[in-house]
Amino acid sequence: MTSSHAPHRTTSPHTLRRTVEAYWASADARDWAAFGETLADGVVYEMPQSRERIRGKDRFLQFNREYPGDWRVRVLRIVAEGDEAVSWIQVTQGLDQMFAVNLFTADEKGRIKAITDFWPEPYEPPFGREHLTERY
Repeated sequence: MTSSHAPHRTTSPHTLRRTVEAYWASADARDWAAFGETLADGVVYEMPQSRERIRGKDRFLQFNREYPGDWRVRVLRIVAEGDEAVSWIQVTQGLDQMFAVNLFTADEKGRIKAITDFWPEPYEPPFGREHLTERY
């Protein structure tokens, strides 16, 4: 029996991991040509905290080129499975530091076609649970 549907091909976790590593390394180096090579033409970038979305490689490259400040990125962890990956990063700008979690989806060529960045803000825990937790 022959199926008329081609099997769904996903990017290998190894390929996507290398793509995400290249994405962060080129962003940190401000190598926008190399950064652009990691992206699919129709990439969609979302930031849920600000409810912003950028569609398309050219607009996303411009967004990154114009982003203010002399920030640096350090990758703390990347986990990849199939055509999806997650990274945990530390961004420093001067004495300020922020952490973010980034979700990536790859296209069939291993380029990034979707990114969702979560930029949580630190906060003090509510009173009354210190007997269950430890601060670090």
